[in-house]
Amino acid sequence: MGRDIPFAWWEQFGSRKLDALVERSLRANPNIAAAQAALRQAQEYVNAQRGYFYPTVNAEFSPTRQKLAGNQGGNSPGVQGNGSVISTYQNPAGPAPYNGPVTYNMYTAQLTVGYTPDLFGANRRAVESLQAQADSLRYEMEATYITLAGNVVAAAIQEASLRAQIDATRLYIDQNAKALQILRDQMRFGYAMRLDVAAQESALAFAREQLPPLRKQLELTHDLLRALVGTTPDNPIDVQFDFADLRLPVDLPLMLPSQLIDQRPDVRAAEEQVHSASAQVGMAVAARLPQFTITGADGGVASKVNQMFSNGGPFWSVAADVTQPLFDGFTLLHKERAADQALVQAQAQYRATIVSAWQNVADTLHSITTDADSLAACDEATRAAKVSQDVTQEQYQAGYVNLLTLLSAQEAYEQSLINLVQAQSNRYGDTAALFQALGGGWWNRKDATQTALSTP
Repeated sequence: MGRDIPFAWWEQFGSRKLDALVERSLRANPNIAAAQAALRQAQEYVNAQRGYFYPTVNAEFSPTRQKLAGNQGGNSPGVQGNGSVISTYQNPAGPAPYNGPVTYNMYTAQLTVGYTPDLFGANRRAVESLQAQADSLRYEMEATYITLAGNVVAAAIQEASLRAQIDATRLYIDQNAKALQILRDQMRFGYAMRLDVAAQESALAFAREQLPPLRKQLELTHDLLRALVGTTPDNPIDVQFDFADLRLPVDLPLMLPSQLIDQRPDVRAAEEQVHSASAQVGMAVAARLPQFTITGADGGVASKVNQMFSNGGPFWSVAADVTQPLFDGFTLLHKERAADQALVQAQAQYRATIVSAWQNVADTLHSITTDADSLAACDEATRAAKVSQDVTQEQYQAGYVNLLTLLSAQEAYEQSLINLVQAQSNRYGDTAALFQALGGGWWNRKDATQTALSTP
């Protein structure tokens, strides 16, 4: 009780090959890189939303060159031959089209400042929502680490089991083939019936049927291991696992339900989703309240650049704006109600995640208990079959039983070995599943934050 779970919980199985393969997968699997990038993206969105707490400052420079039409009539600027303005006078010739066109330059430079006070907390709740989403992605990333490590361990256990089953099945096939050959020899000399030979042929065919599916599963397991370490099926990983390479942990950690809720990354991610939904309700409420903005500008305008800030060129302005929605077809009201229901949904999903987590741990503990009993029973049966085979071997050597009796005892022993291998595989798998169900020790990962936020 109360034992902490290390992040590298797979080291409890005492296999350096397994440790190296898991570490390789954590470095090379693309799902890890994708989860880290998603977390960094979410954090950048948080930082971007925080920027709305500050004023926006923009610098603007706008040069223009314009030609006015010469048919304006009335007062018109006098124009020299080079097109420059010299004065404004009353055109004695009367209205257009007698006035000449005017071409001139205009330069405007200004600095504008805008600020939106967060009086009702809309931006604060927006930042809070985005931060909760980022935290949720962080826990999802930790779950990716745990799931990846668990899949590698499960695949390694599966490979060890399949190799042991294949070896036992091959011995089983050999025993049946020897028995069939003896019966055929006996049938030629009249000591056995064709029915006995047919029965043994059927037994041999059944034994051979067991081998191809095992080989298929072994190759699929190899492909899975290659995918988990981020490589393609044509690249060998040069790692083979046997039960001799693994050690079953003796002590397993248990914890209180309150610890489980705090340590399971899926539960923490669901909790952050509730947090985000709650903040979005606040955003929807703030959208129905008055919105305030303040803007200011300071600059200059002139027909020449060096005259923009001379006498008559500078200008400034300050403006405030208050907007209160009065009627929008009840759009904002329904958005607020939708946010309320999204919060209810997130809360229900959070409770469902907790229930699923408790079920997962309970199922794993039940499996450990029952599979341990099954392993003990299979071990006892294997020991008994081994004694039976040894005694039959002695009787055969003494001439008390025939070879078929000895082969039958050997077949029974080989079949009991296959059952024992499957029970061992289940027991190892249950142990790995318990480490995962209890949270996988993600809180003990040294670079939990640095790895997530660093640039690859």
